[in-house]
Amino acid sequence: MIQIFCQYVCKTQHGGKMKYLYLPVFLVFSLFTACSDNVTEVEETDDQFIRSVIYNGYAGQNNEDDDLIFSERNDFSDGGPVGNLIGDTPLDSLIAWGRIVNNVNRNISISSEGDTIKNVNITTTVNGTLIIIGVLNSVVDTIYKPYINEFRRLAVFKRIARTPRPRFNWRLYKISVLDGESKSPQIGTQFVEMNKIEVFINGALRYTFNGPDFTQNIFTTRFFGGEGIPEVNINDEVKLKVYLYSTQQQADLVNWHWSRRFPGRFRESFQLVSETPSGSGWERVYEKTFNISSSHQIGRFNGFISAITRESLWDDNPSKLAGDFVATPYRVKP
Repeated sequence: MIQIFCQYVCKTQHGGKMKYLYLPVFLVFSLFTACSDNVTEVEETDDQFIRSVIYNGYAGQNNEDDDLIFSERNDFSDGGPVGNLIGDTPLDSLIAWGRIVNNVNRNISISSEGDTIKNVNITTTVNGTLIIIGVLNSVVDTIYKPYINEFRRLAVFKRIARTPRPRFNWRLYKISVLDGESKSPQIGTQFVEMNKIEVFINGALRYTFNGPDFTQNIFTTRFFGGEGIPEVNINDEVKLKVYLYSTQQQADLVNWHWSRRFPGRFRESFQLVSETPSGSGWERVYEKTFNISSSHQIGRFNGFISAITRESLWDDNPSKLAGDFVATPYRVKP
């Protein structure tokens, strides 16, 4: 075995001669490490920590409600065109469609109530592309529609301790439903706007979310003794009922979007069950019933409902794209 040594200390006098002291490398490293431990660690402020949770997540674990804001990007990205399964949609001319996210920017405003509450207003701007693969004049074609969507959400963080480290002092206390719309190429709510969503679990009405500003629907986390975000079990039957107002003569297209972390089916199309003329448009009601798959991951997610104009998918003009979006956090239990 070859041992590597390092000349570490020199210039020691012994009997009028210079004496060099050789130490093993691992001992030198130990000395350097001991010195580095004395360096003062720069700690983040409370607001910096809360921003880092929003941008990067809290602990990277599926059971952390604190990561819901961080995971919004992946939860609403289709990752590209996704095929429609038989019976999933009446749009036979569509082969596949879906969104990709190119970049995300967040504007975060934090205000304090004393030294125990941090109120956070979050506006997220998403730049992406809607990709449509369909049949035009008997020819398969791909259509690209760049878009800008804007989402708003409210969050409240509450102090749980008073240590020198902010990450041990704050946890997510309340979180709202996510409310969004397209801003480009068309402003979504000028064409279609959701006003109420009802959630039935195993035949019973469990949750009602009122709009059109859905950020007013706020959940208190179980960590602080609240009911927490909506919960479902594997194999539960879920029915979503969406009430909206539309200025479009042709019926709008409403879909439920599973998180990409749910393997298999990523989108569920709603059926139009009623429409009534109202003013210069129509009041429409849509429904969708499905079961929580046994292959669904356990944990918390953001489930998105999109309501888009028919032209958004059926017209190959990139300037025809408008939609309204609502996302509720939910937890899947075993």
